[in-house]
Amino acid sequence: MTSDTGLFDELGPKARKRLRIATVVSVVVLIGLIAGAVAQLAHVQQLTARLWEPLIQWPNLRYLLDGLLTTLEIGLVAAALSLVFGTLSGLGRLSSHRWLSLPCAAAVELFRAIPLILLVYFFLIGLPTFGWSLPTFWVLTIPIVLHAGAVFAEIVRAGVNSLDRGQFDAAAAIGLRRGQTMRLVVLPQVFRALRPALVTQVIRTLKESSLGYVVSYPELLRNGQVIGEYNANFLQTYALTAVIYIVINFGLSRIADLLDRPRRPRRTTAASPAVPTVPSETLSLR
Repeated sequence: MTSDTGLFDELGPKARKRLRIATVVSVVVLIGLIAGAVAQLAHVQQLTARLWEPLIQWPNLRYLLDGLLTTLEIGLVAAALSLVFGTLSGLGRLSSHRWLSLPCAAAVELFRAIPLILLVYFFLIGLPTFGWSLPTFWVLTIPIVLHAGAVFAEIVRAGVNSLDRGQFDAAAAIGLRRGQTMRLVVLPQVFRALRPALVTQVIRTLKESSLGYVVSYPELLRNGQVIGEYNANFLQTYALTAVIYIVINFGLSRIADLLDRPRRPRRTTAASPAVPTVPSETLSLR
C-alpha cells in the first residue's frame, strides 16, 4: 500500500512508533541545546537589558532600516540584471553558431567557477589598477550580477532543453524563424515555469548583498556592524540583523511557493469513479 504521493511506502505501526520516538528525542535535544545556549549567554551577561536597549532606539532602528532599503535595492537591481544576463547567456549557449555559443559557455563556466568574494575583490582592487574606478554600488552589484547570472543562464538553458521538441517543429511548420520561436513560443513557457527559480534568485542576491561590508557599502549587514561597534553589542545586533534576513527571505519563499502552487497537481479528495472495462471478448471482435 502506498501513500497519496506515491513516492514512499506508507509507514507501518512499528515504523510510526519509532518515528514518534525519534521526533520526541530530537525535540528534547533541541530544547536542551537552546536552554544551554541561553544559560551560557546569561552567564556571560549577554542577555542584560543594557545590551539590547540600543536596538529599540529609533536612531539605531532607522539606521538599520536604511541598510535594509539599500539591501533591497541591490537585490532587486542585481536580480533584474542577472535575469537579463542569464537569459542572453543561456540562449547564446544554445546557439548553433559556435562563435556565439563558445564565448557564452566560457563566460558562464568562468563566473560559476570563481568565488563571488574574489569577483568583488577584483572590482574593488583589480579594476583601479587599470585606471578604472566604479561607484561603490556597482563594485558590489556587478559581481553579484555576473555570479547569479551565470547560474540563471544554466537554469534557462535547462528550461529550454526540457521543452518538447515538437513545439519547435510546430513553430517551424507555421513559418516562425528561430528567433521568433524563442520569443513567442519558448521563452514565455520557460519563464512561466521558472517563476519560483526567479524568486529564489532574488533571495540569493539579497543574501549576497551582505558582502557590502567588504566594500564598506551601507547595506543591512554593514550598518549592523557599525551599530554593533558603536554600542559594543555585536551579538545582539547581528541577532536582530539575522532575524530581519530570515523574515524577508521567508516572505519571498512564501511568494515562490504561491507562484508554484497553480502548477502542482491537485490531490483528489474523493475516490475516482471506476472506469468501465471493456470485456476482452468485445475487443477481440473489433
